[in-house]
Order: sequence, then structure tokens, then C-alpha cells
Amino acid sequence: MSNPLKVKALEVSAARNVLLERRWPKIGRINSKLEEYVKIIIEEVRRRGDAGLIDLTLKFDHVRLSPDRLRVNREDIDKAYEETSKEQVSALEFAKNRVETFQKELFKRIIFEFESEGVKIRTCTSPIRRVGCYVPGGEAAYPSSLIMTIVPAKVAGVPEIVVCSPPRSRNDINPLILVASDICGVEEIYRVGGVQAVAAMAYGTETIRPVEKMFGPGNEYIIAAKMLVSRDVPTDIPAGPSEIVVLADASADPRIVALDMISQAEHRDGVSILVTPSRSLADTVIEELERLAASLPNKEKIARNLSNRGLIVVCEDAEEAVRFVNEFAPEHLEVLMEGAADVAQSITSAGLVLVGKHTPVSASDYCLGTVHVLPTKGFSHVYSGLSVLDFIKRFSIVECSEEGLLNVRRHVKVLAESEGLPSHALAVEGRFRDA
Repeated sequence: MSNPLKVKALEVSAARNVLLERRWPKIGRINSKLEEYVKIIIEEVRRRGDAGLIDLTLKFDHVRLSPDRLRVNREDIDKAYEETSKEQVSALEFAKNRVETFQKELFKRIIFEFESEGVKIRTCTSPIRRVGCYVPGGEAAYPSSLIMTIVPAKVAGVPEIVVCSPPRSRNDINPLILVASDICGVEEIYRVGGVQAVAAMAYGTETIRPVEKMFGPGNEYIIAAKMLVSRDVPTDIPAGPSEIVVLADASADPRIVALDMISQAEHRDGVSILVTPSRSLADTVIEELERLAASLPNKEKIARNLSNRGLIVVCEDAEEAVRFVNEFAPEHLEVLMEGAADVAQSITSAGLVLVGKHTPVSASDYCLGTVHVLPTKGFSHVYSGLSVLDFIKRFSIVECSEEGLLNVRRHVKVLAESEGLPSHALAVEGRFRDA
């Protein structure tokens, strides 16, 4: 291999110095040069609208569009089906149905009624009216990420969903993205990518109406753009690049550990880490990584990613390994240890926890029913993975009987007067003056 694979093994104290300095809450603001570059693109879209989108698409994607070709039509989608195999359509439908089933169950459980001492409270939700989803389509096209974003929005009842994805050199979006959009019921799709797509969804153009909240992964330019427009339009969780931490002991199969680390190294800038109390497992996994990676068709990319962003952290014991994982707060965590289900209960910060050798990250990325849009870079300390909850507003309907108000009357008076708000107390007292 032109890029020999070299994965380091570090003691936990050294690993803390290497890894935790680059994670939340120590992550700095956007690089100033990147910020200024992205601002220029955003302002061009805000100022010139469709004309700015068209010029920027020609500049960055080398595709010449006209205003009437910004939006995808039914004929374009039908053509995409012709370029997609039956097996691919079936797999997309399967993934969509699995995610939908779990999200519907989650949605049901947040609506309930509570009644106590004359007070009745009912939780309610309403969907965000219009959301935008950015779907990469250049170097990497991920229809699965579209499913993971759109399905929760549909379950929430969002009436208007916009998808933006860059056109390829053939002047059209990746056909799998168009088919996935259709399977998920998206009716508004635009051939726009990059920072200009984020700006268009945030601020609108003649063709694209602005959205109320924005979702979707992307490269550093997309992340910077979403951070900048979030001053005006809410955006989703910080997501990207992809991460896996495998928490494993001597009982783990080193080949499985190596395979799962390699799977994440397929992603651009993917992070692959093994945390283990077993030095022998660490050594064997390094051997397996070198052996397996050498035979892969994308071996140079795998070797480069594992060498640059792969690491093995050797801990004193299982307890120290768990503590380190909770400090690191990974996006994906696999637990391959004796008593894995019990160990998983000790995890406090992770985007997704996968238990046992038959629950690989790659399966959860597609077909287990969970959503793979998850917080990275340590943000799982303070963020949860994407779900139907991100597409709704929650509120309560409260009804209080006379008896219920009498029960709280004295306490309301004390607290209102303590806060210097006597009219608050009077609003309650006045209801009993004639009694």
C-alpha cells in the first residue's frame, strides 16, 4: 500500500490529551477564514436570489441550470427510478418502514393526560410548518441519511418538506436520492448544493421559499453555513464527521472489532477508536486492521483515515474504560464486553449505544429502526440524536376546577407577593371574593 496503515495504541492519560482537547466543550468557533468565505456565498444568495444560485452552481458543481430547472419535477423522479434497481428500491422502502415504525411508537409515548387534585393537564404537539433537509450528493451521496431525516418529519406531521441536493455533472441529482425522496413522500426537491443551498433554505429566493428549521449533514462548509444562518433559522444537532468507539474486553472477537473500525474509516474524516482494558486485544486488533485493510478495494482511503484518525486506548480496567468513554461522548458506541447489557447501563453520554456482536454500527446506519443522525465531537454530552421530537412543538392544555384552584390559592398568594407581583395573587383571589 502506498499509505501504510499505522494505528497508535495509547495509555488512557495520553489519549485524554490527544482526544479531549478537540471535543466539546473545548471546540472553538468557526475558523475566521472559513467563516468569511461562507459569509460571502450566503450574502450573494440573499442579494441575488435565483441568479446567485445558478451562478454558484456553475462555479462549484460545473452544472449550468436555468430557473425552471432548479426544482425537480415528476418526470425527473420517474427517470431516477429507471436508473435504480428493484433491490435498491426494496432496501430503501425497508429502511423507511423500520424507522417509521419506531418513530411512531416514540411519538405516541409523548402524548398523555395527567390529573391530580382538580387539575387536568394534557400534553399536545403541533408540527413545524416547513422544514428543509440538506442531502450531500457530490463525493458522497447518502439516501439513507435522507430517510433518517425525512421520516421523523413525516411522522411528526410536517406539511412542507424541502430537500436540496447538488446536481452531478449530468445535470441531475443522484437517482437514489430522488427515489428515496419519493418513497418518503417529499414533493419539493431542488438541484442546489453547498453553502448556497443552506442560504436558499434559510432566506429564500424567487423559486425556493424559506424554511422554519433546517436539517441534514455536510462538510465543513455546510456546517459553517448552518452555524451562521442559525442566528436567523434554527438548525439541527452538530453532526459530522462520523465516529465509532468500540468498548471491548478480552472476550471480544478482534476481527469483528477491526471490521467495525474499518467501516467507519470509509467515511470522509471518519474517526475509529477502540477502548479496551486488554493489551492483548489491542495488539491483535492492530494486526487484524493491517491484514483486513490490505485486501479492500478502497484500502488507501481506509489506511489514510485509520492512520490519521484511528486510535486504540488501553485502560487499567473496565471501570476506567467506561469513564473514558463517558468523557469522550462518542457518536456511535459498540459494547463488546462480558455482561455488555449491564455495561451499557453505565454509559451516560453517547449518541447511540449498540450492545453485543450482532449489533454493528453499519446495521444501525440503515435498517435497525434507529436514526443515524447523531451528535458528534462530544456534543452527545448535551444533545440527543435526531427524532420526531425535533420536528414538533410541545405544549400543554390545562383545566383547573374550582376545588383545584382553592387547593393552590394560598401558595400562589405567598409566591406572588414574595416576587413583588401582587396582581398575580389578586387574579386568583378575585375569583373567590363573591364566594
